[in-house]
Amino acid sequence: MQALRFHAPGDVRVEDVPEPVCGPGEVKIRVRNCSTCGTDVKIRANGHVNITRTTTMGHEVAGEIVEVGEAVNAAYGSDWKPGDRVQVIAAVPCGQCHECRKGWMEVCQNQTSVGYQYDGGFAEFMIVPEQVLRVDGLNRIPDNVGFDEASAAEPFACAINAQEQLGIEEGDFTVVFGAGPIGCMHIRIARGVHKVGKVALVDINAERLQMSADAVHPDYVINSAEVDVVAEVMRLTEGRGADVVITATPANVTQEQAIAMAARQGRISFFGGLPKTNPLISCDSNLVHYRQLHIHGANGSSPAHNKRALEYISTGQVPVKDLITRHVPLADVLDAFDIVAKGEAIKVTVEP
Repeated sequence: MQALRFHAPGDVRVEDVPEPVCGPGEVKIRVRNCSTCGTDVKIRANGHVNITRTTTMGHEVAGEIVEVGEAVNAAYGSDWKPGDRVQVIAAVPCGQCHECRKGWMEVCQNQTSVGYQYDGGFAEFMIVPEQVLRVDGLNRIPDNVGFDEASAAEPFACAINAQEQLGIEEGDFTVVFGAGPIGCMHIRIARGVHKVGKVALVDINAERLQMSADAVHPDYVINSAEVDVVAEVMRLTEGRGADVVITATPANVTQEQAIAMAARQGRISFFGGLPKTNPLISCDSNLVHYRQLHIHGANGSSPAHNKRALEYISTGQVPVKDLITRHVPLADVLDAFDIVAKGEAIKVTVEP
């Protein structure tokens, strides 16, 4: 079969590999869609600390079961069978550490990941390992949800995790930094689930900003390369500031701007992680103190968040179909990475 294999930074290629064999405690799927994200582009260039061997990349996976290991259903009380349509979690908690026992599976200290420690979904077939099944991380796709939509449930789940921490209230003025697919999903969730008020979308790339704005229709579009974004948000809110600010971009300055523009009792999500070589920002602690700001980190998702994402997609509460603007065959997966790197699409999905 064909698979996209990571060998070393800068050495990522589609090649023929043996079709994987399903063990007694595993499930084998035919991959129908594996969507791409900025992390894939970073891994191609720089590798990743958790990828220590040649591996198949891809962690936003949806497909169809072709084989169920003989021990699976008895072990997990499941009824999986060939032909079932499924979505696979990406971040795999251990289920046993202190954090997992507290219900904080998204910050499991022993977390492993599909496409890192386990071969991922940029391939014709993939094995769902026991570690995923053990934490109920294989999810049935609702009948009215396509494979492409289901593959987008993983990043969607990460955005759900971030917003659930913020105590968002109906009518909140919300600012989202980053006009990529995650920024679009954040706007859809904020509106569809939390019923926020006015929404501003901020980016420095005019073309990407326009493309995303055409899809999700924010109330305000702010090109931060052209205007002082803090001053503009203050103007739009009559000097009060934003109730909710989400930084869905790996830029230090956006986190600093988020603090500066937040209203009293404002809630901020540092959703996009910063480069490990430059992770520090300047924080006016008095703003945090006197405005009683709430700053939250957001890291990944839990199996439960993935299930909620599929439910929101199925009910139409948070549509994602129109955000998937490019479909690329597996043979051209590296072209998909280039599209993502250049910001030429909202969401790109690969179809083996």
